[in-house]
Amino acid sequence: MKTTTNAPLGKDAIALAGLFLASGTMHFVKPEPFESMVPRQLPQRRLLVYVSGAAELACAAGLLFPRTRRVAGIASAVLLVAVFPANVTMTAKAGRRVSRDPESTAKQGYLAATVARLPLQWPMIRTALRAGGVIR
Repeated sequence: MKTTTNAPLGKDAIALAGLFLASGTMHFVKPEPFESMVPRQLPQRRLLVYVSGAAELACAAGLLFPRTRRVAGIASAVLLVAVFPANVTMTAKAGRRVSRDPESTAKQGYLAATVARLPLQWPMIRTALRAGGVIR
């Protein structure tokens, strides 16, 4: 069964492209928060932030055009899997901040947001694969 990527993009794929566009841009405008998410074991954090930002921008652009949508959908899914450890790192750091200051509702709220973000990667991966015509 062949799926087509010439169909108009759904709202979820448009939202994913918009998210990549905004996030990719912020990787260049304000890279510091992204650097703190890069797991400690990885070298050259700033370079990795720029590379992932460029990848997000390329995926956003690729999703918008039928000719590049399949490759961009697959690349988007791969990118989302690749950055998942950074999201886990962000959650772990937020947890440590709460443990140092358990009364801070702001830190508790931030931790809750980072925890809630983790399972959202999976629907985003599905959206990317659907946009690329890999799955239905």
